[in-house]
Amino acid sequence: MPPTGHGVGHSMKIEIWSDIACPWCYIGKRRFETALAAFSHKDEVEVHWRSYQLDPSLPEHYDGTELAYLSERKGMDPESVRQMFGHVKEQAAAEGLHYDFDKAVVANSFQAHQLLHLAAAHGKGDDVKEALLSAHFERGEDIGSREFLVKTGSQAGIPATEVAEALASGKYADDVRTDIVQARSLGVTGVPFFVIDRKFGISGAQPAELFGRALEEAWTQAHPLVMVNQPSTAGSVTVENGEVCGPDGCAV
Repeated sequence: MPPTGHGVGHSMKIEIWSDIACPWCYIGKRRFETALAAFSHKDEVEVHWRSYQLDPSLPEHYDGTELAYLSERKGMDPESVRQMFGHVKEQAAAEGLHYDFDKAVVANSFQAHQLLHLAAAHGKGDDVKEALLSAHFERGEDIGSREFLVKTGSQAGIPATEVAEALASGKYADDVRTDIVQARSLGVTGVPFFVIDRKFGISGAQPAELFGRALEEAWTQAHPLVMVNQPSTAGSVTVENGEVCGPDGCAV
């Protein structure tokens, strides 16, 4: 997914609010990437990852499994959680992702979001986002570990000392908070949430086909075919009701 546009004229700006601890966010990322790869104007698209936390009250590390976390802290029925895991794993597998909820380490994602802002400043936002999501859902890495985050940033080409200093100082903490405030102002209550040119909103891990239609519609609205002596019009649309994760859990 290109972090910036390379074409001339108007570029399409897509902002994606998501949490690293959100299983539907990784699935949504893959589906969106499928649509973007087939979009004829993909070189004129700018993608910006925005921060969102499903549970900002989580301690830096939670001593328990993902199932225990959802059951104890969210009050969800354990059997319902197992069914949710099974459904989400099937959907992830269809996108080439291999979730392992048994290995998932429950941790606060705030520092990881700070790393993402640092990565974006280096033009590595998508690389680091992908690495963090895969590490959390497929390999059971601890996204709350500063050591792991420094390693992830350095593997993406960011100097390890710069990553360590940024995390220790909280250099990007306000940027994370600003993203979360913007999400509230837009009415975002679940993630992933995609916003195209601040006109089109897409809620949830929608099918790639829907993302594709939204991209085409947004591009047409931004580049209307103007006929001689004919008025031109522009509009907007909001697409909702996809599968998301919210503060009370994820859609089954």
